Amino acid sequence: MSQDQWTAVDQYINNLVIPPDAALEATLEASVAAGLPPINVTPAHGKMLHLLARAQGARRILEIGTLAGYSTIWLARALPPDGRLITLESDPQHAGIARANIARAGLEDRIDVRLGAALDTLPRLAEERQGPFDFTFIDADRPNLPEYFAWALTLSRRGSLIIVDNVVRKGGVIDAASEDPNIKGVRRFGERLAAETRVSATMVQTVGAKGYDGFTIALVTG
Repeated sequence: MSQDQWTAVDQYINNLVIPPDAALEATLEASVAAGLPPINVTPAHGKMLHLLARAQGARRILEIGTLAGYSTIWLARALPPDGRLITLESDPQHAGIARANIARAGLEDRIDVRLGAALDTLPRLAEERQGPFDFTFIDADRPNLPEYFAWALTLSRRGSLIIVDNVVRKGGVIDAASEDPNIKGVRRFGERLAAETRVSATMVQTVGAKGYDGFTIALVTG
């Protein structure tokens, strides 16, 4: 198996079950034009998030890590008309591009882009009593992943779903001796996840257009 084959299969999936979408395509184009890193979720993973949020019946969604707003738009489209999504972004340029993409998609009334470091913003969400969130998607810097997960759990309820992206790191997650701060952050997150009695969770390996990685899905049970 090769990266070319994984990418070709992803394109087959896109052609099969993900119709062309002007707003989502414009979001990706704006991201490339602005020189943002190509780390947004793939269309297939974006639709997976959308379907999970719909199946959850989510009315309030929290996203940690906005980038250009691609996954934000997928998730917000899963909400009912009176639903609300709060997305956290630390980079002013990224937040500005995301807001423009969200406006183009006609979703300003459902999405609140909060600018600032997530570890500063998350306590404010708790103070504002913004939770509980029915669904949380974490796709931000990995060194702080354990802390993001802890806050996501605090802002959840029994029955909430927490999805965490990029937890396999091309298999690097199994390297206990790694000095890579991203891998160290994911491993600390894994240890916290394994010890957390209030969730039932699994990790799934993935391959595709973005290479070899994986995600965590955690159901809050207590």
